[in-house]
Amino acid sequence: MKKSALMGLAFLCASTAFADLSLEGHYQGRNIYVQSPESEDGFGYCINRVTVNGQPVSSDIQTSAFQIDLTEFDISIGDPVLILFEHEDGCRPKIINPEVILPKSTFVLEEISCTPDGVLSFSTTGESGKLPFVIEQYKWNKWVAVGEIDGIGKDELNSYKFHLLAHSGENKVRISQTDNTGKKRVAGEVVFTSTSVVEPELNTITNQRIIEFVAEGKRVKTKYEVFDAYGNIVKKGYNSIIDYSNLKKGVYHVNYDNKYDKVIVKG
Repeated sequence: MKKSALMGLAFLCASTAFADLSLEGHYQGRNIYVQSPESEDGFGYCINRVTVNGQPVSSDIQTSAFQIDLTEFDISIGDPVLILFEHEDGCRPKIINPEVILPKSTFVLEEISCTPDGVLSFSTTGESGKLPFVIEQYKWNKWVAVGEIDGIGKDELNSYKFHLLAHSGENKVRISQTDNTGKKRVAGEVVFTSTSVVEPELNTITNQRIIEFVAEGKRVKTKYEVFDAYGNIVKKGYNSIIDYSNLKKGVYHVNYDNKYDKVIVKG
């Protein structure tokens, strides 16, 4: 009798085993469509309970497909959304359009400026979700990502500041943002001239196997990238010297400040 009762309890636990599936994003004005397969035992459907931000949905979820109407909940465009699906352990529901609660890049750039010492300021409106803004600086004949700021994600006026490392002479800066579509949106190219950074020169000290950056007779720090003959980055950073003692014999290209040069490493 005791053994039978234990087996019955084990069966009850197995038959009520649940798993959770979650979907997180920001409300973009569209609803979610879900497919729910039949449960593993053939009675009913996979999903047992669905909540949006902790509130149960009113839709009939005991069906093969249903819609989650997000307008039923007290949320506005850009507000966070967390949908939790409680389902049986032996099956898994399918969310047809999860991308509709992923934020889109909808910002409007209202103003952008940069001081001579590299303090970038910009403001936006029309954001519909939290997406990072990438700060890009034009140097070495290409746009280079030099930093990132988390977007506030609100439709109202949002203000941002970022301190970037200016190079000598004229600097060009812009912002970009990429959403779930993978398409990059670029805005706000601004130009300023650095008054505090002196143009460095590259000097190779072969007996010490180092490269130094020198301006006005002193070593100065600068951002740099070192590429091998195949275009692979082998070193990068921000310093006044580069130790190349671990590099193999060959020709290397060095980007630094807003310049580029070539170095020959001998065996």
